[in-house]
Amino acid sequence: MLLGATGAIGRATAQALLEDGHEVVCFVRGGAQGLPPGAVPRTGQVTDPRSLRDHGFCGERFDVLVSCLASRSGAPEDAWAIDHAAHVTALDEARRAGVRHVVLLSAICVQKPKLAFQHAKLAFEKLLMESGLAYSIVRPTAYFKSLSGQIARVRKGKPFLLFGDGRLTATKPISDRDLARYLALCLRDPSLRGILPIGGPGPAFTPRQQGEWLFALLGQQPRFRHAPVVMLDAIIATLSALGSLSPRLRAKAELARIARYYATESMLVWDETGGRYDADATPSFGSDMLRDHYAAVAAGAAEQDLGAHRVF
Repeated sequence: MLLGATGAIGRATAQALLEDGHEVVCFVRGGAQGLPPGAVPRTGQVTDPRSLRDHGFCGERFDVLVSCLASRSGAPEDAWAIDHAAHVTALDEARRAGVRHVVLLSAICVQKPKLAFQHAKLAFEKLLMESGLAYSIVRPTAYFKSLSGQIARVRKGKPFLLFGDGRLTATKPISDRDLARYLALCLRDPSLRGILPIGGPGPAFTPRQQGEWLFALLGQQPRFRHAPVVMLDAIIATLSALGSLSPRLRAKAELARIARYYATESMLVWDETGGRYDADATPSFGSDMLRDHYAAVAAGAAEQDLGAHRVF
């Protein structure tokens, strides 16, 4: 059973599972749009236990539950409804269906939880680890689309936006295709159990380096605009104060906190003892490189659907 199959990572994962010879049942809200040929769509509400039981598992037995399901915005209400409660429901129903192994797509940022969606993910991770089932909790570094939001503005001649000097953070992002292959590999490689941080190939790099690549690919002279992190702090403080009067502004405050987190925290393995992010300790997988992705998008050879990642 695959959850979250209509998202970019979910579609890629469905394809990877099919290529590995698995029978793939996808429980989705809509129809089979975007699912690869061979995937079996079943429609219902993942937040509704009866819907998942009657229209998803359908009284059949399943070996593995793979979840690429995640909240869209990261706002507290959405996060606890999807990243936690929906997964609790799925775990309960998976047990009924005989599932023995759960592959969960999480996020590396839960290492240093400061945000609602991180706490929601961790709460379910803990429940899964205590379930008695085999589990593979995959924590990817960053997605290509999360680091591609400025391609269009740079193409238009606008400067590349940086927080601080652009060297506050670093990451080793992984492509949808490589991450999907890794998730599928968890089903057949017994060594891939437990908590699994994973990044893409090559060394870690900073936002400043990303901007330099883009300008070079587009044949432009590098132009950067630097924003101080304290600007985000001021926005957060203002929205938090106003949030007591408006749920909409309270949600915006959380989105600003998310933006600040990604502006100041590296998406790499955190060394608790050393108190630092460690690129060398961050495992690598796959062959797709972000710079090649930038080149393909800039040349019009690859689509760039940012979706909920537009801010970043």
